Amino acid sequence: MNKDYFDKITELEKMNVSEEYILGWQEGYQKSPKVEEQNLSDAYEAGYEDGENQSIDNAQKFKK
Repeated sequence: MNKDYFDKITELEKMNVSEEYILGWQEGYQKSPKVEEQNLSDAYEAGYEDGENQSIDNAQKFKK
């Protein structure tokens, strides 16, 4: 992975964002398949979309 990826993950962790958002973000960033439908959540979906766009725009909404 690259520095941008690690910097954003570190920032998300410092922001105390939910694990579901971070997992979604990581998988979206890496273009991995989504988790099974029964395991999807709003936080995961938002993280996945932000990861695909390489942003953390919705992270504030999913703090623990």
